[in-house]
Amino acid sequence: MNNLRRLDLNLLVTLDVLLSEHNVTRAAERLNFSQPSVSVHLAKLRDVFGDPLLLPGPRGMQPTARADALREPLRQALDALERAVSPASPFDPAEASHTWRVAAADYSGSAILLPTLAGLRSAAPGTRLAVLEAVPSRIAKQAEQGEIDLAFHTSEGAPPSLRRRTLFTERYVLAGRVGHPRLKRRPTLAQFCKLEHVIVSPDGGGFRGVTDEALAEAGLTRRVVLSVPHFLLVKSVLASTDLVAMLPSRLVRDRGALQVVEPPVEVPGYEMAMLWHERSHRDPAHQWLREYIANSV
Repeated sequence: MNNLRRLDLNLLVTLDVLLSEHNVTRAAERLNFSQPSVSVHLAKLRDVFGDPLLLPGPRGMQPTARADALREPLRQALDALERAVSPASPFDPAEASHTWRVAAADYSGSAILLPTLAGLRSAAPGTRLAVLEAVPSRIAKQAEQGEIDLAFHTSEGAPPSLRRRTLFTERYVLAGRVGHPRLKRRPTLAQFCKLEHVIVSPDGGGFRGVTDEALAEAGLTRRVVLSVPHFLLVKSVLASTDLVAMLPSRLVRDRGALQVVEPPVEVPGYEMAMLWHERSHRDPAHQWLREYIANSV
């Protein structure tokens, strides 16, 4: 460590060239230095290593045993350093073999990742995608520690320490099974409140959401009879019962067995955002992935 403190990078570069050329004049030409400057560098190197390193010989300067031992590790170290400080090479998705790790809830998995997946597999066939369950309280730490590359979260409540890109603004629609007798047309507010509703409660067991808050402002309540933790179950429940649900519109773009109408109550929507840590912001592969997802949703 003491020797490292006495060295600078220019001395090591000079030594590498000297060990290649065995000649101060030629080394100076390659380095674009004056010959006296190279001689000064050599003197400093001899002092640091406590060895002559290069000695006069009949065909130029000859390396000592110490210099011969330095040659290969020095070249490897300088090569590694050159790679480390070189500009990042352009990202080629067709040749990439990355494994990306993304934190997503079931909604963002359906609304964001699913529309992206087929195109992503075609554009970057050698890559892999790991979808982790999104736990809002852990997202910032996971991103900081490199455990995830991206996370999807509503803009409201997103960790302020992470970079953010808004993907879209979501709104709510009223959904029930195809042929539902109360959804042949848009229900009145009174009819809406009498329907039996299912609600998604990510924390588990809740029977109140943004729709109930909007109704409360008008002095109204609705009948929430079922609470589930994930959106995935809701669509199956709606298709097989007469329950209805206020769902994000992107979740029912492919309606299948569902009937969708505009609700009779104005419920505030929300922004969905893509989140990542500063550590990945300038990485070419990461930039490509972010841009691809943003253009696919």
